[in-house]
Amino acid sequence: MRILVVEDDAVLRGVMLRSLTDAGHRVDAAASVAEAQHFWRVQTFDAVLLDLTLPLDAAPDSPMGSGLTALRMARARGDRTPVLVLTARDRTDERIAGLDAGADDYLGKPFDLAEVEARLRALVRRTQGTGDRTAAGALVLDRRARCFTLHGALLELPAREFEVLWELMTPPGHVVSKRKLSDKLSSFDDSLGDNALEAFISRLRKKLAGSAVSIRTLRGLGYMLEADPLTTP
Repeated sequence: MRILVVEDDAVLRGVMLRSLTDAGHRVDAAASVAEAQHFWRVQTFDAVLLDLTLPLDAAPDSPMGSGLTALRMARARGDRTPVLVLTARDRTDERIAGLDAGADDYLGKPFDLAEVEARLRALVRRTQGTGDRTAAGALVLDRRARCFTLHGALLELPAREFEVLWELMTPPGHVVSKRKLSDKLSSFDDSLGDNALEAFISRLRKKLAGSAVSIRTLRGLGYMLEADPLTTP
């Protein structure tokens, strides 16, 4: 997943960033309302992890604002990215305000990092209308285990090839633009060009060769994963 973490506490932000990155996700982090608004406008995310009490901008003496500002602005422009709000455990009013502003779920502090990731996965599955397992012919994606199998055997993939195939399987048969794939695989400090993306697609095609599962190029549109309808998982 591509995740935006919005948290002003540097220690907690760093812990969440490392935990989610180690779990295989692409993560961007913001520490203020202004940074959150910027990231959210220029990048596409699968989910947002949003603290509610934030400085308004990056200045050291910035007054405190509310993460609800960034959330309301995103919803007002039609952005439906699932949002998990972080709140103080005993602040019912914060939870209500977050849900009313368009948040999809909330988690009280302190929290378990494993629960954070599990809730984010559940939000994305619910938003995308996908379950834990998706099949395209002999290719099966197990989201809970974070693995692919092909004809029942584990398909070993480097991290970026894994993310490309994951996106093409959510769900299979839909067109994914080059821009969307590049955004999912890039960070603000590490952009991915078309040539690199085409190289990942080429490697995946070789690994899927002979399986009746293929990646089709639709010129000017992007890529689509297809399976022979006569094959079975």
